[in-house]
Amino acid sequence: MLTFVSGLVDAVSFLGLGRVFVANMTGNVVFLGLAVAGVAGLSAAGPATALAAFLVGAVAAGRWPRAAVGCRLTALLVAVEAVLAGVALGCEVSGAGRYAVLVPLAAGMGLQNGMVRRLDVPDLTTTVVTRTLTALAGARGRPAAVRRAVSVAVLFLGAATGGLLYAGPGVRWALGVAVVLLVGVVAAAVRAGAGPAPG
Repeated sequence: MLTFVSGLVDAVSFLGLGRVFVANMTGNVVFLGLAVAGVAGLSAAGPATALAAFLVGAVAAGRWPRAAVGCRLTALLVAVEAVLAGVALGCEVSGAGRYAVLVPLAAGMGLQNGMVRRLDVPDLTTTVVTRTLTALAGARGRPAAVRRAVSVAVLFLGAATGGLLYAGPGVRWALGVAVVLLVGVVAAAVRAGAGPAPG
């Protein structure tokens, strides 16, 4: 679900927030370089803002108390990410402007990436497809190949869904779906952390 959300919000940010990503920082670094080079139609402000907000989220995840691990860490950090996505949705609904939407989304994606890094689950990046595709191409026939292929497919589906929602009901619906999915991840993590009832 987190990978799907990454594709969804990146599609929405690229299409609706001025050619900027909130999850794919590689793309933002490229856009920033092109903007600095003076390429017409590109601004440095959007990618720079997204990069800064993403880094704030990633630092926050890295400095989260070490007592929180596994499902507890996932539930806590994804709950914060859901709140940030909700803030972005509120800013979109109120017409607060693209940066008011961009900053909480990028910070949430940084938080998500920092959490995934701390969990250190093999073949789970939720946002990085280039590395996943490279690993997939070099590890055919291994069990990890299935996880990698599913990760790429889910990111694709998230982006496609984001594009369809953007073109149809609009950005608000896409952000609403992201919030609902993040809340679902929190509920699943809480349930998994609780474990089976004592018998």
